[in-house]
Amino acid sequence: MEKVRFGIIGIGNIGTVHARYLLAGTVKDACLTAVCDNAPEKHPAIRQRVGDGVPLFSDAQEMLQSGLIDAVIVATPHYDHPRLSILAMRNGIHTLCEKPAGVYTAQVQEMNDCARECDVVFGIMYNQRPNPLYQKVKDLIDSGELGEIRRSNWIITNWYRSQSYYNSGGWRATWKGEGGGVLLNQDPHQLDLWQWLVGMPVRLRAFCQFGKHRDIEVEDEVTAYVEYANGATGVFITTVAETPGTNRLEITGDRGKVVVEDGRLRYWRLRESETAFNARWQNGFGEPECWEVTLPVAPECSEHHVITANFCAAVLHGEPLIAPGLDGIRGLTLSNAMHLSTWTDDWVDLPLNEKQYLRLLQQRITTSVEKENVSRTLDASGSW
Repeated sequence: MEKVRFGIIGIGNIGTVHARYLLAGTVKDACLTAVCDNAPEKHPAIRQRVGDGVPLFSDAQEMLQSGLIDAVIVATPHYDHPRLSILAMRNGIHTLCEKPAGVYTAQVQEMNDCARECDVVFGIMYNQRPNPLYQKVKDLIDSGELGEIRRSNWIITNWYRSQSYYNSGGWRATWKGEGGGVLLNQDPHQLDLWQWLVGMPVRLRAFCQFGKHRDIEVEDEVTAYVEYANGATGVFITTVAETPGTNRLEITGDRGKVVVEDGRLRYWRLRESETAFNARWQNGFGEPECWEVTLPVAPECSEHHVITANFCAAVLHGEPLIAPGLDGIRGLTLSNAMHLSTWTDDWVDLPLNEKQYLRLLQQRITTSVEKENVSRTLDASGSW
C-alpha cells in the first residue's frame, strides 16, 4: 500500500472538510476514493463537492465491502459513530472516527472491545492534541517540570451559538438526536485534552443547566468540580451563551503554573518547590522565588489533516497514534458523569454507573420532542 484509500461516511459540514483536504492532496499518504451519505436528496450537492471521479454510495455496508477503500472517516451524527465504526472494523477497514466517540460510555465500550478484536488501526479525530501549545503543556507535566498537579481550571465559554444554529437541524440539541448539548457537541476536544493532560478524576459534582439560555432540551451551561486521587482539584466551566467568550486553561503544580489563553502559553517556574519552601521557611510572610519563563512553542495548529496524516503513518508504518480510538471513552466519561451528577443532584464516583446513566438518558430520549427526520429507540441491550 503506497497510499491509504479513504472513504467518508457522512458528507455534512465536517465530512466536507475532510473531503476537501483529501481531494487537495494535503495528506500526501492519503487519497479519497469513495464517499457515502444516506440522504439521496443531498447527492447532487455532494457530487458537486467531490467531483465525478469519486464513487458516491447511499449504503455504508456497500461502500465498506466495495474494495475501493482501506480506511474510513466516520463523520455522521453522534449516535451512529459506534455502530458505523464497528461495522467498518468488522469489515477489516481502518477506522478514524469523528468526536465524540459516541453518546454514552456503554456504547463506546462495545466499540473499544471490537477495536481490540480486529486487526485494524482505530483513531479518533481529536485534532487539538497535536496543537503545539497543548503538546508543550503535556511535556511540562509528564517530565515533572510542573511537579505534582494540585489544581486545574478550564473556562471554555467561546462556543457562542445562536438560537438559529439550533433551529438549523432536526437532530440538534435534542436527547433523541444528539444525546447532549455543549458537552457532547462543542466540548469533546477540551474534555479529552483535560484528561489527557492531568488524568481522570475519582469523583465529580456538576451543575448542568438545560435550556437555560436557548430553547433546547439539552445543556447550554455547565459548571463542574472534580477531585483526583492525589488530592488535586479541578473546575470546568462552559456555555454557548456568552460573548465575548473565554478559553483559558490554568494548571498549577508544586513547582509552578502554566496558562494557555488567546493562543499563547505562559509558564511561571518556582525556584524551589512550594513543598520544600514551606518546610524550611520560618519568617512568616514570604513565598518561593518565581520566574516567568519564555518557552519555545511552535505556532498554534489544530488542523484535522494533521490527525489524518498521523493515522496514515500508523497504517503504513506502524507509528503511534496521537489520538488512539480507545481514548475516546475518557472524555465521554466526564460528560456522562456531569449529566448524571446533575440528574441525581449528587456526587458521581468514577468509573460511573453506566446502567444508571443509560436508564436516565433513555427517560429523556423517550420524552424528547420530535424534530424532523429524528426517530430513535433503544432495545433492551442498549444497542441502537
